[in-house]
Order: sequence, then structure tokens, then C-alpha cells
Amino acid sequence: MESSKETGCQAREGPILCINNCGFFGSAATMNMCSKCHKDMVLKQQQAQFAAASIENMVNGGSSSSNLIEPLTADVVNVKAEPVVLKTDAPQLTPDLASSQSSEPKPKEGPNRCTTCRKRVGLTGFSCRCGDLFCSVHRYSDKHECPFDYRSAAQDAIAKANPLVKADKLDKI
Repeated sequence: MESSKETGCQAREGPILCINNCGFFGSAATMNMCSKCHKDMVLKQQQAQFAAASIENMVNGGSSSSNLIEPLTADVVNVKAEPVVLKTDAPQLTPDLASSQSSEPKPKEGPNRCTTCRKRVGLTGFSCRCGDLFCSVHRYSDKHECPFDYRSAAQDAIAKANPLVKADKLDKI
């Protein structure tokens, strides 16, 4: 006991409750607050500092850009923790927008099935160029009697890829 009197250090007799009376234990590193209350206090200080800097910036016309960020100091702590309420700016629907959205019913999507055999295909279904969905057995055009004309589609693709080039005729001298 004499060594603690000589050094001036005092041993704590027990855990310290948070000074905001939230029921959790605080520590000297967080100014006798629990971690949540300390984080809320630091966040409020930063928000207040940012708001003051932005107001000052608007009043001064943006001339003092170096004063936007100042170091945080905690000299006096008399902060009561209040519940944080998040406010969201949700767009309010006007009656005409609400009626247009409700008048368009979404088609109910059932399980994905093969168009030919009605087998459930799920994520492994194959989409054909005719626009239907098929299983692994009926995925080929000859297996499901596909109405899509592959020949004319290929001819159109070749015609677009290889345009007809005509040279200018030379004038005879």
C-alpha cells in the first residue's frame, strides 16, 4: 500500500459503470463511458463539427477550405446518450403514380418447365431462338420442331457482315 501512495496511483476497487447510466461498464480510455456511448459521442461531435464547418463555408463563400477539419478534443464531457433516429426521405407516391403502378399486375412466374415435355428445368433450362425454354433432351431445334428459320437468319448475318463492294469505274482516256 505504501508504494501506491508514493507513486500517486490508486487501484480501482471495482468496475466502473458508464457515466450515461446505460448499464454497461466504462473504462478510463473511453472517458468512463461504454464503447457504444463513446462511439455515439464521437459521432455527434464529428457531425456537429462538420455542420459548423459547412455553415461557415456557406457564409464565407468557400474561402476557408483549410478550416474544414479540426482535431477533435474532449475537454468537458457532459453528454447524455439519446437514441439515434434515422430519418429517410422516402418518395411519397402521388395518387396518379400509385394507381398506375397498381393497375399493372405482374405476371405470376411459376416454375420453369420444358415447353415440349413440361419437365421442370429450373436454372438449367435452355432458351431457344424461338423464345421457348427446353430441357437438355429437347434443346436442339430438330428435337422440338423449332419454327425459327435458321437459314434466313444466317443469310442475313452474312449479308450484314460482308457488304457488297463495287469499285468506281475508271474513265477511259
